[in-house]
Amino acid sequence: MNPWLPIVVLGALAAGFATVSVVAGRFLGPHRTSGPGLDPYECGVQPGRSRPRRFPIRFYVTAMLFILLDVDIVFLYPWAVNSRAFGVFGLVEMGLFMVPVLVAYAYVWRRGGLEWD
Repeated sequence: MNPWLPIVVLGALAAGFATVSVVAGRFLGPHRTSGPGLDPYECGVQPGRSRPRRFPIRFYVTAMLFILLDVDIVFLYPWAVNSRAFGVFGLVEMGLFMVPVLVAYAYVWRRGGLEWD
């Protein structure tokens, strides 16, 4: 058996599922259209306003903190699984990796970036 066969089969199944989902949604979904449904909509700003409101920056800060947490987990998980194999060297390296992350976290916490008004 070819070692690439499972990967090709999985890719074909994913592409088939995506295609069937799009086609089924097109045929089985509601087809009601109305005036407000055809208006342009972008970030909650009603069309025709002379000056749109600014989008709060806290949403972007929250998203960046979430990405930072994801990157930390990507590096911490393999280390946690094989921590005995890495020994003291691995512990020191992970400590050096976590120090700037924790300093950044403390900075954001101190500046109120984790507060949700």
